[in-house]
Amino acid sequence: MQDIKIKNLNYCYPEMKTPALKNINLEIPQGQFVLLVGGSGSGKSTLLRSICGLIPNFYGGVYSGEIYIGSDEIHQINRRELTQRIGMVFQDPESQLVMTNVEEEIAFGLENLNLPNSLMKRRVMEVSSALSLSSYLNNFIPELSGGQKQKTALGAVLAMQPDIILLDEPTSQLDPIAGEDILTMIRRLNEENGITVILTEQRLERCFHLADRILVMDKGEIIFDNTSPKEIAKWAVKTKRSFVPPLSKLFAEIEFYDIPITVKEGRRIIRDVCNNEENLNNEYLFDCEKESSSPVIEIENLWFTYPNGKEVLKDISFNISSGDFIVLMGENGGGKTTLLKNLNGLLKPSRGKVKIMGKDTRKIDVEQIAHEVGYLSQDPNDYLFLPSVEEEILFTMKNLGIDDDGILDEIIDRLQLRSLKDKNPRDLSTGERQRVALASILITRPKILLLDEPTRGLDYELKEKLGKILLELKSEGTAIFMVAHDVEFAAEYADKIILLDRGSIIGFGDKHEMLTNSTFYSPQISKLFYGLADNIVTKEEGKKILKAIMGNKNI
Repeated sequence: MQDIKIKNLNYCYPEMKTPALKNINLEIPQGQFVLLVGGSGSGKSTLLRSICGLIPNFYGGVYSGEIYIGSDEIHQINRRELTQRIGMVFQDPESQLVMTNVEEEIAFGLENLNLPNSLMKRRVMEVSSALSLSSYLNNFIPELSGGQKQKTALGAVLAMQPDIILLDEPTSQLDPIAGEDILTMIRRLNEENGITVILTEQRLERCFHLADRILVMDKGEIIFDNTSPKEIAKWAVKTKRSFVPPLSKLFAEIEFYDIPITVKEGRRIIRDVCNNEENLNNEYLFDCEKESSSPVIEIENLWFTYPNGKEVLKDISFNISSGDFIVLMGENGGGKTTLLKNLNGLLKPSRGKVKIMGKDTRKIDVEQIAHEVGYLSQDPNDYLFLPSVEEEILFTMKNLGIDDDGILDEIIDRLQLRSLKDKNPRDLSTGERQRVALASILITRPKILLLDEPTRGLDYELKEKLGKILLELKSEGTAIFMVAHDVEFAAEYADKIILLDRGSIIGFGDKHEMLTNSTFYSPQISKLFYGLADNIVTKEEGKKILKAIMGNKNI
C-alpha cells in the first residue's frame, strides 16, 4: 500500500491546443477514498489515465510533470508490476473487454501474471459471486447488456487485487440495485482491505456520502479540494455549480440551517423540525395526470425470442401517444434494449404486433421507420465515424434528404456543441460524444424519439439541459420513450414509468405512483418525505414542502 504524489502535471492531447490537465499538484495517502467530480470534459478521465500510466505512453501528446506511487516514478515502473499496483475500470467497458466470454475475461489478467490455476479459480469465483456474474460466466460478451459488460470489466480488475483502484463512472450503465451493490462493495474493499480508491461518478446521489475526500475539476484544474461533503454542497450552490446530489442541493438552495448528505440525515432534520407530529399530505399533493392523444406506437401482445432460443420479451402490451414522456426501467439484462429495438424495427416481434403510425413494423423497412422514429443506442460510438462533429450531424441530414432551415445551428447550440463542431468525435469525452450522437438524431425532428441511456456520462448541468430539451420536444408533440437507470432524471422529467422484470411489465403508471413507496426505484426527494407527504418526486415539489415547514416554524 503506497501513497500517490503528483507534481506539476500538465498534459495536452495530440493536435489539441487546449491543455487537458493544467498544473496538477496532489497527494493522496494510501487507503483514502477520493471522489473526483466535474463537468463533462473537465479532465477527470485524463487524470485517471495519467495515474495508471496510459498518458502519454498510450495516448501520446505533450506531457510534463511527475507521478509517484510510493517512492517510484510511474514511468520507471515496468508494466507487469504496475498492473499489480494499479487497476483501472474505463468509462466505456467495450474498450476494455478483449476475451469472448465472462470467465475468460476475468481470468485474462491473472493468466498473464502466471498465477497458479487453483488461485485463479478462487479469484474468479469470489469476484463473479460478488458481482452477481456467476450465472453469466459462459456467456458471449458481445451479447451481454451494457451493465453486464460494465460489471465484467470491473470484475477483471478486482480479480487482480491491485493496491489502487481507479474507477471511471463504474455504475453509469447499472440499474439502481446493482449500482448500490457495486459502490458498497468498493467501499468495503477500501475500509477492510485498505485499498486506495479514486472514483469519478456523475450520479453523486449514489456515492457523495461514501468519500473521504472530494476533488472538483474544471478545465483541467483542481478548483476545490475538501473532506467535508457539506462544505462542497454549500460552495457548489453558492458558486452556481452543479456538483451536488439532489438531496443536498434541495436544502442548500433554500438556505436551510443544515445540509444533509444522506436521506437518513435529511429525515432526522425534518422530523426534528416537525416534532414527529405533522403529516403534510392534506396540504401538498402533486400529480401529473394528462389526457392521452391518439397513439403513435401500439404494442400488442409482443413476444420476442432470439435465434439462440432465449425468450426475452413476454406478452408486452401498451401504447405510446404524441407528447408522452415514458421512461422504461428495470434490472440489467431484463430486456429493455430489446424492447426498444422492437419499437424501431431493428428487431421484429416473434409473436404479437408493433405498429408505428398505424403501420405494422413487419411490413415496413427500417429506412422508412427512420423518417418517423429517432433512435439513440446505448453506445454513442455506434454513430461516430466522420472526422468532425459538424460532419457527423450533416451526414444524417444528407442521408435523409433534410434541408437546413436553421436546424443545424439550433441543435448545435441546444446541445452546447459550438466549441466542439470542428473536433474529431473520437477525441471527445464520453459525455460529449453522447451529445454529438443525440444531435445526429434530433436533427431529423423525429415524431417519436427512442433513447437508450442518454444520460450516461452527463453531469447534472448537462442532464438538466437535456431534460429541458426533451420537455420542449414533448410540448411540440414528440413522443419520447427512454430506457434509463437514472431514477433522479426520470423523476424530474418523465410523465410515466414502466418497470420491466425478466421480460414482463410489472408496473406502468404515473411517475408519482411508480417512483414512491419503493426502496431502490425512488429518487432521494421521495425517500426524504416518505411517511410525511405522498407523491413527492421532484426537487421543486420538495422545495414547496420545505419552504412551508420553514415558514410554519420561523426557521
